[in-house]
Amino acid sequence: MNPKQDWVERAKKNAAKEAVKHVEDGFVVGLGSGSTAAYAIEEIGNKMKREKINVLGVPTSYQAFMLAVKNGIPITTLEEHPTLDLAIDGADQIDSELNLIKGMGGALAREKIVASASKKLIIIADESKKVKTLGENNHPIPMEVLPFATSLTIHKIQALDGTPTLREGKGKVGPVITDNGNMVIDAYFGLVHNPAELENKLKGLTGVVETGLFVNMTDSVYLGKRSTVEKIKKRKV
Repeated sequence: MNPKQDWVERAKKNAAKEAVKHVEDGFVVGLGSGSTAAYAIEEIGNKMKREKINVLGVPTSYQAFMLAVKNGIPITTLEEHPTLDLAIDGADQIDSELNLIKGMGGALAREKIVASASKKLIIIADESKKVKTLGENNHPIPMEVLPFATSLTIHKIQALDGTPTLREGKGKVGPVITDNGNMVIDAYFGLVHNPAELENKLKGLTGVVETGLFVNMTDSVYLGKRSTVEKIKKRKV
């Protein structure tokens, strides 16, 4: 691991440790997906053993499910617990209003469902994920799409002046398939100055299951830096 990777991983782990301090005995917690959320799942398992507390987890992907089992976190479902005490997840980009782009790991639909079911959404990330405006550095907006509607959705995104790309698998031939059996389209729109407006337009396209725009959903962010963790709270209106 090179020095940059080393401090980034350490920053992610430190952010996860701060977020997990919110987990209490008896909580039902939404478990996010991806490399940063993995640190939170590991830390929840450690906290359960260390403090002898009971926590149930609702995973947002098979990856999160397997990590939860490995770390001794009992699994439950939204059918059993439709309201969660807390969800902890990562993000690909975070703007100044705590709006997010998520979904580069392909779990965006389940992540948004779990976030919507939670009383509080805490996001953990390293400081490189903080941006002034979503879409910086030509970052795409992932979208989960029904396979039958993929071609139609691509044309509709182009009509909205977006540049869509069907996400291809790495290590396998063909497109990425989500845990729900759907396709992922990465749509490039440049800088997104009004994420709520774009979210409404994309969600209105027939065949779109969910988008990676998480607008006005985040309660707080723990941003890991080289030697500290910055907490950013949602602004009160």
